[in-house]
Amino acid sequence: MLRLVKRENIDKGTNIRIRLLFLFFSFIAISIFLLILNYNPIEVFRGMLSGAFNTSYRIKQTIITAIPLIITSIGISIAFKMKYWNIGGEGQILIGAFGAALIALNFPDMYKPLLLTVMFITAVILGGFWAVISGILKVYFNTNETIITLMLNYIALKFITYLQYGPWKDKKAMGFPKIPNFSDNAILPSIGGIHIGLIIALIIVVIGYLFMKHSKMGYEITVLGESKNTARYAGIRINKTILTAVFLSGALCGLTGFIQSSAVSQTLSIEVAGGVGYTAIIIAWLSNLSEPLMLLVSILFAALLQGSSYIQTAAGIPKSVALILQAFILFFILGSELFVKYKIAANERRAA
Repeated sequence: MLRLVKRENIDKGTNIRIRLLFLFFSFIAISIFLLILNYNPIEVFRGMLSGAFNTSYRIKQTIITAIPLIITSIGISIAFKMKYWNIGGEGQILIGAFGAALIALNFPDMYKPLLLTVMFITAVILGGFWAVISGILKVYFNTNETIITLMLNYIALKFITYLQYGPWKDKKAMGFPKIPNFSDNAILPSIGGIHIGLIIALIIVVIGYLFMKHSKMGYEITVLGESKNTARYAGIRINKTILTAVFLSGALCGLTGFIQSSAVSQTLSIEVAGGVGYTAIIIAWLSNLSEPLMLLVSILFAALLQGSSYIQTAAGIPKSVALILQAFILFFILGSELFVKYKIAANERRAA
């Protein structure tokens, strides 16, 4: 009989080989699925690569898609390293975007650098505040942060919907439920066709790495994630550390909201988050909460999303099929986690 045995440790080489093997398995499964539907797998894979990287424009779009994934996954990872399961990135992005819109719509003629700075600060503070609500409930009432952060997503979504259909509805939109566009002063500048959110994202990767690896707070977060008793013995102020880490986690998600509302949507809407908060959870998990790996995995995920969108038009593949292809890849990559942590061993036969 075969059984799963927990690995004592695993070297990086074996870890990478296991993940690549399961990625290969996902392509085999996808190929079989496509053949059943009478599609040529090679043409579909070629189309996905072409849709993500074939032209400079597509490369830029892939990078723009990766920017919110990078920042949000790093934000979520701060809480995850503390074993605090922040599933509320989506809502924190929306509230951050709301903060940016609040400033942009009320002060459209403010000096551009000052306006963008105030939008940035407001988005970060409100995103952190939205996250720390769950932290306060966790610290003082021992609630389940997974459920609380998830429910806060829906509250944020309905709140933005209310603004979109109610008090912030654009009177010039001829009845269409939308919020007015931002003024030019509230739009992040671009360099070479890519908005400067890319520079912000790269800075966040470096700061995030240094913060977790070389700062006192990063050390305290890591220790607290390993063992609350050890953290208490080491003199770490547990409640303060939890609230600070959760605030930072939400603040980075709020930063994503600022970038997406200013540079991409150029207004506030319920589509600002676009599922980034949920995708970032997968990215953070697959990257083993490593900031440099999150940068790489975010780009790969962005390429997957862009490639899937491209084949819908280029190859005439329905959106539902494109989503299934994404699901196959995610399923096998997540499945590889089991074999990274466990190995298959045979039961020893007992003597009669």
